[in-house]
Amino acid sequence: MPTTRLSGLIRDVPDYPKPGILFKDITPLLRDPAGLALAVELMANPFRGAHIAAVAGAESRGFIFGTAVAQALSCGFIPIRKKGKLPPPVKSVTYQLEYGEDTLEVRDDAVTPGQRVLLVDDLLATGGTLEACARLLKSIGAEVVGATVLIELAALRGRDALRGLEIHAPMRF
Repeated sequence: MPTTRLSGLIRDVPDYPKPGILFKDITPLLRDPAGLALAVELMANPFRGAHIAAVAGAESRGFIFGTAVAQALSCGFIPIRKKGKLPPPVKSVTYQLEYGEDTLEVRDDAVTPGQRVLLVDDLLATGGTLEACARLLKSIGAEVVGATVLIELAALRGRDALRGLEIHAPMRF
C-alpha cells in the first residue's frame, strides 16, 4: 500500500511546539525523491479531470505541496501569505488558531470570478487555516472546489470546519 511507504517517512516529534502536541514532521519525506513524488501524486490524483484552474496554498508548507500539485494538475498556483508579505492590493482574513489568531492575505486579482480553485496544505488538524483560506478565496470570486492535504489528524475533526468541500487526505492519523 503506498501510504505505508509514506508513513515511514513521517517523523513524530512529541511535545512540539508545546507540551501535549505530537508534531508530524514531514522533512524526512521531503528529502526522499520517490516519497515526495508519491505524496504529490496521491494528493493530485482525485482532482484530475476536475477542471481546476489554480491551486492555492497557505504559507508555508502549503507552498511546498501546492506548487507541486499545481504542476501535476497543469494549472497555476496562488500563494496565500501571512499579513504584509504580498504587494497591494490584497484581501485579508483574520482567524483563530489553537493558541491565538493570525491573518492571511491574497492578492485581490489572484482569480477570475468563478475560477475553480483547489486548496492544498500539508496537514488538516482543526481546519482553521483551510477554512480561512476558503473564505478568503471566495471573497475574491473563486469557486473553491475542495482541499487536498497529505495528512489528516482525524480526531481533531477539521472536516467539520470545511463542510461542503470535497476533502482528500491520503494519510489519516
